[in-house]
Amino acid sequence: MPRSFERPAAGTPLLQVRDMAVEFRTVDGTVHAVEGVDLDLAAGETLAIVGESGSGKSTTAMAVIGLLPGNGRVTQGSILFEGENLVGAPESVMRQVRGRSIGLVPQDPMSNLNPVAKIGTQVAETLLAHGLATRKDVDRKVVETLEAAGLPDAAARAKQYPHEFSGGMRQRALIAIGLACNPKLLIADEPTSALDVTVQKTILDQLDRMTSDTGTSVMLITHDLGLAAERASRVVVMHRGRIVEQGPARQILEDPQQPYTQALVKAAPSVAAVRLRPEVFRRAEKTDAAEPAVPAASAPVVVTEPAAPGEPGAPGAGAAPDHIVEVEGLTKVFPVRGQKDDFVAVKDVSFAIPRGQTVAIVGESGSGKTTTARMMLKVVEPTSGTISFDGVDVSTLKGRALRDFRQKVQPIFQDPYSSLNPMFTIERLIEEPLEFYRRGSSAERTKRVRQLLDDVALPASMMRRYPSELSGGQRQRVAIARALALSPELIVCDEPVSALDVLVQDQVLRLLRDLQREYGLSYLFISHDLAVVRLISDYVCVMKDGHLVEAASGEEIFTNPRDPYTRRLLASIPGNELDIAV
Repeated sequence: MPRSFERPAAGTPLLQVRDMAVEFRTVDGTVHAVEGVDLDLAAGETLAIVGESGSGKSTTAMAVIGLLPGNGRVTQGSILFEGENLVGAPESVMRQVRGRSIGLVPQDPMSNLNPVAKIGTQVAETLLAHGLATRKDVDRKVVETLEAAGLPDAAARAKQYPHEFSGGMRQRALIAIGLACNPKLLIADEPTSALDVTVQKTILDQLDRMTSDTGTSVMLITHDLGLAAERASRVVVMHRGRIVEQGPARQILEDPQQPYTQALVKAAPSVAAVRLRPEVFRRAEKTDAAEPAVPAASAPVVVTEPAAPGEPGAPGAGAAPDHIVEVEGLTKVFPVRGQKDDFVAVKDVSFAIPRGQTVAIVGESGSGKTTTARMMLKVVEPTSGTISFDGVDVSTLKGRALRDFRQKVQPIFQDPYSSLNPMFTIERLIEEPLEFYRRGSSAERTKRVRQLLDDVALPASMMRRYPSELSGGQRQRVAIARALALSPELIVCDEPVSALDVLVQDQVLRLLRDLQREYGLSYLFISHDLAVVRLISDYVCVMKDGHLVEAASGEEIFTNPRDPYTRRLLASIPGNELDIAV
């Protein structure tokens, strides 16, 4: 099948998918992953496909580029690319199409870059395979390609390995490879889902510039409806392998017709954050009586600098609420083998957590927020500074006092897939802390497990199941039930929803709020996602390079940010540029 590589005029049909169905053959039978998909993508257009995990959006994209797994196949319909049907095309033809006509930027850069090959070598392979460079000039073209993707000092970076790159740099390298052949269509499959908001915005801006300059069409796969509406002209919403709604992005966002799309819009943290921007915050607050009022910004509960006893802003001063935790001058220094200078992960951080409320620590990767959480859990010992829990210096705790502390402070980790022992049943996972601390008889512990499952809205029938039989959201509910088993006073939530789809995120966040109201729990909530933080926190601490740059109530941070770094974080929230009516 001969191919023409002239770029079609903007607006002319480039991709037409008609009545496409995809199935996978498994040991348990045939799985119908995608059914009856119809979509169009014009030259120069950006189309977003939105949906939860398992909705069929990535399967649709992989079918277009001919990269379905060995047990998957297109069973009906057509995929017309520039009028030519790719369904059933020989592999020799698809090799010409891939890279040269259709590029791909996959989701996880660590698993999609060869860890033992230099970045430049991997870009060169693409250029040489499609005849876009010779051995003589390939090094120069590799540098040009990396520079176009926004990598600084590209000549030096080309000689480095993936592990020497940050997450954002690795994603830029994948974008460079995906666009190396100047394709007519670029499929970007969740290209920034694992990145911080500021890096995410930088990557997407760079992708927009590159595709706009070349007239490349983009198929953007994402679960974030706010991001989709900001970056795409049209949106396709998929659910359980079918398209449930499609149309202009703003129309889908502001006037969704289908119940599933309405649920996606309602649950998307980025959309909610935009609705609560400074200019609409107070109006939105008045119309949402169901949500608890945000405490006044002047309440002296979170401090950025230690204040003298009795002064406004000092922990415990005046009318300040009861603090379950007070942190003063917290610092953590890690020695670096083979280097003269140590690494300062956290530097002179001070804040307080009011009893029964949520304090969020936000910042990019490497800001020190997770190290702070680990010191709070007494997993990592501070180099200097103090952490007081219920008025007692945590560093002095030993023996029985330390055991009591560990029962009162429990963690919920980021990844519900790796934080649960796959060999344990759900009952044993939740019962384990009760058994370890010798709480009650076997019958009493079983009764407690049933109660905890009910608290997190899971049926008792799940007690005999294993983690592999549960969805991501169900696993995180089990992790929450386990954290509640010992009736703690403080729960440290380290990125507890970042690995979940927006609908599941919404369910878990609502669950955390309900449990807080019911049991008077206090939360330390660690996140890089300000859209999520906006929905869960009473107070916010912003960290950068180990320092606390700003701390105040949620209202103050989101309506009147004072530090330039905080303003940059807020400006990077996906969908931030949308003008959404309240």
